[in-house]
Amino acid sequence: MKKLLLIVLSLPALLKAQQPLSLAKAYELAQQNYPLIKQRELLKQTTNINIDNLSKGFLPQFSISAQATYQSQVTKIDVPIPGVNISSPSKDQYKVLADVNQLVYDGGVTKEQKNLQHLNEDAEQQKVEVELYKLKERINQLFLSVLYFDEQLKQAGLVKTDLENGIKKTEAQLANGTAFRSSVNVLKAELLKNDQRAIEIKASRKGLTDVLGLFINQTLPEDAQLEKPVAPGGMTSDIDRPELKLYSTQEKLLGGQYKLIDSKNKPKASLFAQGGYGRPGLNFLDNDFSFFYTTGVRLNWNFGGLYTQKKEKQLIDINKKSIGIQKETFLLNTNTALKQQESEVSKLQQLIAKDNEIIALRLSVKEAAKAQLENGVITANDYLREVNAEDQSRQSLITHQVQLLQAQINYQNISGKQ
Repeated sequence: MKKLLLIVLSLPALLKAQQPLSLAKAYELAQQNYPLIKQRELLKQTTNINIDNLSKGFLPQFSISAQATYQSQVTKIDVPIPGVNISSPSKDQYKVLADVNQLVYDGGVTKEQKNLQHLNEDAEQQKVEVELYKLKERINQLFLSVLYFDEQLKQAGLVKTDLENGIKKTEAQLANGTAFRSSVNVLKAELLKNDQRAIEIKASRKGLTDVLGLFINQTLPEDAQLEKPVAPGGMTSDIDRPELKLYSTQEKLLGGQYKLIDSKNKPKASLFAQGGYGRPGLNFLDNDFSFFYTTGVRLNWNFGGLYTQKKEKQLIDINKKSIGIQKETFLLNTNTALKQQESEVSKLQQLIAKDNEIIALRLSVKEAAKAQLENGVITANDYLREVNAEDQSRQSLITHQVQLLQAQINYQNISGKQ
């Protein structure tokens, strides 16, 4: 009962393990496990911290200062006033001050700085998206290479069947005295070569699945099954790449910098209060230590930024033009690559049509050779030549089919529709 229970409990996991891996799932897992994905959360944390720090600019700002001075001269009143003795302040003076400043209006600087933090995060996040999108190309190469070797293994199996059939017929002829032992050995040697070929294909396949497993953070078994992607439909020239969104976010970031320049050149208003203890206080005629305070409203307008405002905006306009040039260059290169892939797809479709015609002819020749071998009309070498000829034509078809699928997927990947 315990063994039965374990089998039942492990059945879902076994079924899941047997499910073939799709290309879309490989994309998803590769992006989830790519180290760069961690950068997203770090960017969010950085933005939140910076915005929180900017918000603290509207909190009351406190400062404390103290000073002790000695003056070579002090104010004296030398006019004699009957009955009044006005003493001069001491040349040594002391003061402890506490300042409180509350920003009321900063011209919108803090608001624009916060907006810039969000825009900068959007741009940096989009850079991550661009890098993650590039990962698809590497997954495509690995995935389709594995599928290519799968087809090669199938073809090696077909050749093995043909060779085994030839060996059986030649051994029967040998038993009847109508064939030589060398004819059997030729076919057996070719069968061993075919086995070597299968070993090499499996080793190459395992290497690729191991690398693919590293990208998706899963241990893929040697016989891991990959689901053959469905060939994409029509090819449209519309481009929807993450790079285009990156250029857009960078332009918005520059627009935010434009607004910040205007905000910095607006007046600032704040409330302030200052309290202290020292000698003398606010009353310079009182030479005793005393407490004092002042409070009021402060208006500050720095006109120095107006001198450079125009040039700073010109620099932003130049940067916008630079981004526009990068975008145009990217679109030109992408459209060029799409045209190349479109031509590649057309070429491969024509080659595959010819491959099918060649295979049909080679198959008929091989079947005829099989019958001739059985009747002793041709030798084992003659039969082997036709088997190899059909094998080569089928390998050519396999190569062209995988290349066509890769070209179609590449087209979708280049256009951003994948």
